[in-house]
Amino acid sequence: MFKRRSPISYTEALLRWIYPRGGWTRAGRYVVHRLRRLPDPAHKISRGIAAGVFASFTPFFGFHFVLASLLALALRGNILAALLATFFGNPITFPVIATISVEFGSWLLGGSRVPPQDILLGFSLASVELWGNFAAIFSPARVSWVETGQFFSYIFMPYLVGCIIPGFFAGVAAYLMANPVIASYQRGRIKKLKERFEARRRQSEAAKARKAHEASRAAKGVNDRMEH
Repeated sequence: MFKRRSPISYTEALLRWIYPRGGWTRAGRYVVHRLRRLPDPAHKISRGIAAGVFASFTPFFGFHFVLASLLALALRGNILAALLATFFGNPITFPVIATISVEFGSWLLGGSRVPPQDILLGFSLASVELWGNFAAIFSPARVSWVETGQFFSYIFMPYLVGCIIPGFFAGVAAYLMANPVIASYQRGRIKKLKERFEARRRQSEAAKARKAHEASRAAKGVNDRMEH
């Protein structure tokens, strides 16, 4: 019932993730539009945004929605805002986020510098090896953890350690920027709704007064005819 009429291929789905239909500008406008429609107070929505931005800094790809939701619950923020804010992590920003986090984490852990191209390669090789190990359960193929082990110590751990401070400051910055903007928008929206309500009330009262006047004139006409 809810399936697509013409299913898309995995390649097309990947291309849409890299560059969504309508472009990133349209996707960004959609996120902003949805954030505007959220009913919670500005501070609660902003907390959700901070949680989503922080989650997008972590190396738990595929689980950013889950992590953002848990952080939003812990911060008493809006969960939908947190999910929308994970849009901060996208194919355009991920290379920058990953490079900063891995380099900072390597420096904190006292490891060697990791070239940016090795980060993507490490994720790719580890994913392929994990999938191969899963397939080995149903085949005579041998299980190997060489690439996964190197990835864990060389990339994942520095990424995990290094993402905390940049992610924290990015989340705080997102909160500080979003809170006044959303609060101002909500005040303006409430003001417009009040103005519309007052305009409708005045129109309703004018209509009632007009009907009462017409009824009074009609009654007066009937009385005049009865007197004649």
